[in-house]
Amino acid sequence: MTDTVSAITPEKDFIGWDELESLVEQLAARIGQGFDVMLVITRGGMVPAGMLAYQLGIRTILVAPVVAYDDVGAMHDQPVVLGFPGSDQLAGHDVLVVDEVWETGNTITAVVERVRAAGGRPVTAVLHYKPTRSRTDLTPDHFVHETDRWVVYPYKYGK
Repeated sequence: MTDTVSAITPEKDFIGWDELESLVEQLAARIGQGFDVMLVITRGGMVPAGMLAYQLGIRTILVAPVVAYDDVGAMHDQPVVLGFPGSDQLAGHDVLVVDEVWETGNTITAVVERVRAAGGRPVTAVLHYKPTRSRTDLTPDHFVHETDRWVVYPYKYGK
């Protein structure tokens, strides 16, 4: 089943830099301290994760390049994981898994499963959660807003 974003375009929320900063601060307050490893889902999670790492004092930032949509907006049946940190970087750690938005949940679920398989203890954090679009039994451990709208972050303007 392929889901095309452009076929059913929801109303959009444009997030500015000041609002993004506020969202990250709120997310940091909900998460609290205690993580020494952050795993960022690229590309969308990179900017908020970098900001969040400063807020939480996390210095070890790993990346998981995962593709959910192709370049024309069609969703892949399963997320395509292009790379993943080694077990030696995740085993025995409380791993904060960060993305900007939880749409279907497929991407972050795939990452969480890999973190667990590597011996890490994943905790998920996103800025926006779309519960009516989620296709997984998981829910984010931490999020700031629930929405059904398409969220456009300042680093994605024009996309």
